[in-house]
Amino acid sequence: MPVKTMIPEEFQITSEIHQKTYLANGELKEWKGNNTTVISTISSTKEYAHTVLGSIPDMGEEEALQALDAAVGAYNQGQGVWPTMKVKDRIECMESFVKKMEKKREEVVKLLMWEIGKSLPDSQKEFDRTVEYIYDTIEDYKKLDRDSAKFQKHDGVYAHIRRGPLGVVLCLGPYNYPLNETFALLIPAIIMGNTTVFKPAKHGVLLITPLLEAFQSSFPKGVVNILFGRGRAVAAPIIKTGKVDVLALIGNSKSANALQDQHPKSNRLRLVLGLEAKNPAIILPDADLDLTINECLAGTLSFNGQRCTALKVVYVHEDVKDEFLKRFSEKVDALKFGNPWDDGVKLTPLPEPGKPAYIQELLDDAKAKGAKIKNKKGGKQSDNYIWPAVLYPVSKDMRVYEEEQFGPIIPVVSFKDIEEPLDDMAESNYGQQVSLFGKDVYTLSPLIDTLANLVCRVNLNSSCQRGPDVYPFTGRKDSAQSTLSVHDALRSFSIRTFVAFKDNELNNETIEQLLEAKVSNFLSTDYIL
Repeated sequence: MPVKTMIPEEFQITSEIHQKTYLANGELKEWKGNNTTVISTISSTKEYAHTVLGSIPDMGEEEALQALDAAVGAYNQGQGVWPTMKVKDRIECMESFVKKMEKKREEVVKLLMWEIGKSLPDSQKEFDRTVEYIYDTIEDYKKLDRDSAKFQKHDGVYAHIRRGPLGVVLCLGPYNYPLNETFALLIPAIIMGNTTVFKPAKHGVLLITPLLEAFQSSFPKGVVNILFGRGRAVAAPIIKTGKVDVLALIGNSKSANALQDQHPKSNRLRLVLGLEAKNPAIILPDADLDLTINECLAGTLSFNGQRCTALKVVYVHEDVKDEFLKRFSEKVDALKFGNPWDDGVKLTPLPEPGKPAYIQELLDDAKAKGAKIKNKKGGKQSDNYIWPAVLYPVSKDMRVYEEEQFGPIIPVVSFKDIEEPLDDMAESNYGQQVSLFGKDVYTLSPLIDTLANLVCRVNLNSSCQRGPDVYPFTGRKDSAQSTLSVHDALRSFSIRTFVAFKDNELNNETIEQLLEAKVSNFLSTDYIL
């Protein structure tokens, strides 16, 4: 018997979405080739079965290169309509886009739930946060423009300094935040005057469908080109041409390295990368355990731990280890599992069909090497889930210690001496964030000073996270390259460029005439309030 009646009517999938168009050179072009079926691991029948959501084009090299040519043509060696457009006009295009995007909230939120299993409140938050990010980017761009609308003078030389676009950007987003993190790359890249080729992630791809028309109608042709398909089939041919100036990718370092290596002149390739992390929590003996347990719960298991900013290993001082493990395990088992629209749900189906089996592999490896599952429900499997397992004791020879698990499994390591977790972090390939739990300022002070040089964000008595989006988001070592935040992303996707002239009568008169004529978009002291 179907259980569609158990799914609230507004969230039911009433018809499949077969994406038959893609955006290239300002046109929504019809796709007539092979398609890839898009499934959800959420079942809509009593007997468990994947739900077919629709299909997307399985595109290849030919379409990829067409889209690239459109972006190259639109940039036109920096002479295109978009890179030379007035800031005010580019902002108007972006405002037009975001207003159209806001009308698609319901559709996108529904697809976020079905495609990646994100809870209703978190899906709504992702959409709203993305819209807010776009408006904040517009405001920051106005400020940047105001600050640039002046001349500087040093040693008898005037300079008019602005930030200019870099060229063609290949944008590849992640499946865990397929809207927010993808747009955190795409939006600043576009608004700074670059042209783009964008491929959605392997999951969370249909939710781009409701926005295709908004992209097509808001920007000049060739500025935004949207492809579907596998990265190897679409992204690799684009990179190999050498015509891409920026690789903007949120994903894993293997993909980033593989693509970077295929660029014939990788020294010319600007990288904006958000990669994997193994963010630790460090729990000191004087930590407030009530607060610490709640923060670690959110840090390890928000969206089932499928976040680069998730806490992926917990170091707890042996003085409080037993109490922490007991209380934390009970809290993990008390979390509610269900479909994304269920009230109060904290754990939801995993979007990758193979993820429960992978988590089981990590569990088996850890148990074979001496770890035990500390919570009663840990490791219990259903068709689309595996219950979060609290593992202790975890040692360095276990896969779960070394690999970024990106799922519901929580390795716990005890320590006597604070140098133990610090040395581990120094040896790690990753350096994004850390959560530090404790109260004594004389203990915390030197720790903060050390940790700030090992990672890029030290969260005091708080779980790791990306936001607020106005704060820098980056990492050391294999975790990131360039910085993403509203302020920094505009700089990551641009370069300082300027007009300079010696202070003499001819130059001063020429510049005055140029400013009065108002025919140059670059050389201008006009700005937007």
